Amino acid sequence: MNTNLHLKTEPTKDYELLDSGDGFKLERFGSVTVSRPDPQVLWEKQKGVLWQNTDAQFVTGWQGKKNVAENWTVTIEDLTFSLKLSSFKHVGIFPEQVSNWQWIKQKVKNADRPISVLNLFGYTGGATMAALSSGASVVHVDGSKVSLSLARHNAELSKLADKPVRWILDDALEFAKREVRRGNTYDAIIMDPPAFGHGPKGEEWKIERDLPTLIEVCSKLLSVDPLFFILNGYAAGYSPVAYAQLLEQVKEKMKGITQYGELSLAESGSERLLPAGIYARVEKREV
Repeated sequence: MNTNLHLKTEPTKDYELLDSGDGFKLERFGSVTVSRPDPQVLWEKQKGVLWQNTDAQFVTGWQGKKNVAENWTVTIEDLTFSLKLSSFKHVGIFPEQVSNWQWIKQKVKNADRPISVLNLFGYTGGATMAALSSGASVVHVDGSKVSLSLARHNAELSKLADKPVRWILDDALEFAKREVRRGNTYDAIIMDPPAFGHGPKGEEWKIERDLPTLIEVCSKLLSVDPLFFILNGYAAGYSPVAYAQLLEQVKEKMKGITQYGELSLAESGSERLLPAGIYARVEKREV
């Protein structure tokens, strides 16, 4: 069974999509308000006055950021993140993933048994910390030394550094292949692959070429009693239906059910939703 389910992130104390329009989104991360370009924003701004007090704006680079600290923290879903204005317009967190973090917490807690998780392309650790906070053990893999360092720091800020986690700087596909050869398995696998990228030794990643192979390899890493498998996509240009169908072999092995759909951000004080990615996830079918 496949179910189309739209997931959205609502405003919280430390995150809020304030407005969007004319190709930009206006967000509040804690006390810092930033404006960033977003190709999905085809409509007009509703709250023009709010944009006048933006702390930083990204055009070809960050502008007007003199009042923004080099690093500041936010806490979302009881997870604390250290944020920074990066040269790639990112700040260190993808808040559209909150629904997945909530789901991961619920599944791990309800499993009522030890759960081992493999998080590939783990970025700054949101999914890893969600799993750790619920009692799972995690292997967190990323090809960026900077992202891996931030993830470890975020775990410390969230008081999760003493939990059972391994931080691995490696190419996701190469690591997964070695894990198969080692005979290791996991109860849950999470991945958020980019459209294009490089591993720490220059390994090239192209999603159209490498993602099907990675899914096939990871299907061999599932334990005899797997709990879930999550595939996320940000700016990859694919439909969530395509992602769901790519997970068919995983679904068959797990004898599971699939949910798929868009990830979006709910705009504060409005009915508008900002599309922010896609996902597909397979979970063990409840008997």
